[in-house]
Amino acid sequence: MEILLKPIVTEKMTAQGEDLNRYGFRVAKTANKIQIKKAVEEMYDVTVESVNTMRYGGKRKMRQTKSGVSLGKTNAYKKAIITLAEGDTIDFYSNI
Repeated sequence: MEILLKPIVTEKMTAQGEDLNRYGFRVAKTANKIQIKKAVEEMYDVTVESVNTMRYGGKRKMRQTKSGVSLGKTNAYKKAIITLAEGDTIDFYSNI
């Protein structure tokens, strides 16, 4: 099972990475904090101090089109915020 789906690279998460040494990831819905910690430590060779997780439900979306009302829903997902030990960093742009 793939634990880490993708990193969250937004303006807010970049600021937290620089100031508080925190990084965000979208993770599998069934992953727990221990699995997330092991996956980050193995993949990026860093020491994880803490893991905070959040579950987001999908939002309902509606739009008007020529053929009528189109209803839909965005996907639900789980997000993890990783706090690293002092001195460790993750560079998401090194693989580009």
